[in-house]
Amino acid sequence: MKTKNTFIFILVILTGAVVGGLIAELCRNVSFLSWLAYGSSFGVSIDNPLVLDLSVVKLKFGIIFDINIATILGIVIALLIYKKLA
Repeated sequence: MKTKNTFIFILVILTGAVVGGLIAELCRNVSFLSWLAYGSSFGVSIDNPLVLDLSVVKLKFGIIFDINIATILGIVIALLIYKKLA
Protein backbone atom coordinates (compact mmCIF):
# COMPACT_ATOMS: atom_id res chain seq x y z
CA MET A 1 0.00 0.00 0.00
CA LYS A 2 2.83 2.39 0.87
CA THR A 3 4.58 1.64 -2.45
CA LYS A 4 1.43 2.56 -4.35
CA ASN A 5 1.15 5.88 -2.48
CA THR A 6 4.82 6.67 -3.15
CA PHE A 7 4.37 5.93 -6.85
CA ILE A 8 1.28 8.16 -7.06
CA PHE A 9 3.09 10.93 -5.14
CA ILE A 10 6.04 10.87 -7.57
CA LEU A 11 3.65 10.74 -10.54
CA VAL A 12 1.78 13.80 -9.21
CA ILE A 13 5.03 15.77 -8.78
CA LEU A 14 6.22 14.87 -12.30
CA THR A 15 2.83 15.75 -13.78
CA GLY A 16 2.89 19.14 -12.06
CA ALA A 17 6.42 19.80 -13.35
CA VAL A 18 5.52 18.84 -16.93
CA VAL A 19 2.32 20.90 -16.96
CA GLY A 20 4.17 23.84 -15.42
CA GLY A 21 6.91 23.57 -18.06
CA LEU A 22 4.30 23.48 -20.81
CA ILE A 23 2.61 26.58 -19.40
CA ALA A 24 6.00 28.34 -19.22
CA GLU A 25 6.67 27.58 -22.89
CA LEU A 26 3.21 28.79 -23.93
CA CYS A 27 3.57 32.01 -21.90
CA ARG A 28 7.16 32.80 -22.97
CA ASN A 29 6.08 35.14 -25.80
CA VAL A 30 3.09 36.71 -24.04
CA SER A 31 4.29 40.04 -22.67
CA PHE A 32 2.33 40.12 -19.39
CA LEU A 33 2.90 36.40 -18.66
CA SER A 34 6.54 36.07 -19.70
CA TRP A 35 7.63 36.17 -16.04
CA LEU A 36 6.32 32.60 -15.69
CA ALA A 37 9.13 31.40 -17.99
CA TYR A 38 11.89 33.03 -15.91
CA GLY A 39 14.23 30.38 -14.59
CA SER A 40 17.50 28.57 -14.83
CA SER A 41 18.97 25.33 -16.18
CA PHE A 42 21.60 23.18 -14.53
CA GLY A 43 23.07 19.72 -14.90
CA VAL A 44 25.38 17.72 -17.12
CA SER A 45 24.83 18.98 -20.65
CA ILE A 46 24.25 16.82 -23.70
CA ASP A 47 27.03 18.68 -25.54
CA ASN A 48 29.56 17.67 -22.88
CA PRO A 49 28.21 14.43 -21.34
CA LEU A 50 29.72 12.26 -18.67
CA VAL A 51 31.34 9.34 -20.54
CA LEU A 52 31.99 5.85 -19.19
CA ASP A 53 34.22 3.98 -21.65
CA LEU A 54 34.45 0.25 -20.88
CA SER A 55 36.27 -0.58 -24.14
CA VAL A 56 33.42 -2.83 -25.31
CA VAL A 57 30.62 -0.46 -24.37
CA LYS A 58 30.68 3.33 -24.20
CA LEU A 59 27.98 4.97 -22.09
CA LYS A 60 27.17 8.68 -22.19
CA PHE A 61 25.15 10.28 -19.42
CA GLY A 62 23.51 13.69 -19.53
CA ILE A 63 20.71 15.31 -17.58
CA ILE A 64 19.52 18.89 -17.49
CA PHE A 65 17.01 20.37 -15.06
CA ASP A 66 15.13 23.37 -16.43
CA ILE A 67 13.44 25.03 -13.48
CA ASN A 68 11.23 28.07 -13.92
CA ILE A 69 8.47 29.82 -12.01
CA ALA A 70 5.65 28.02 -13.81
CA THR A 71 7.23 24.64 -13.07
CA ILE A 72 7.47 25.46 -9.37
CA LEU A 73 3.86 26.67 -9.35
CA GLY A 74 2.78 23.49 -11.18
CA ILE A 75 4.49 21.30 -8.58
CA VAL A 76 2.98 23.27 -5.68
CA ILE A 77 -0.53 23.11 -7.17
CA ALA A 78 -0.13 19.37 -7.88
CA LEU A 79 0.96 18.77 -4.28
CA LEU A 80 -2.02 20.74 -2.96
CA ILE A 81 -4.36 18.65 -5.13
CA TYR A 82 -2.65 15.43 -3.95
CA LYS A 83 -2.99 16.48 -0.31
CA LYS A 84 -6.67 17.33 -0.82
CA LEU A 85 -7.42 13.98 -2.48
CA ALA A 86 -5.31 11.76 -0.22
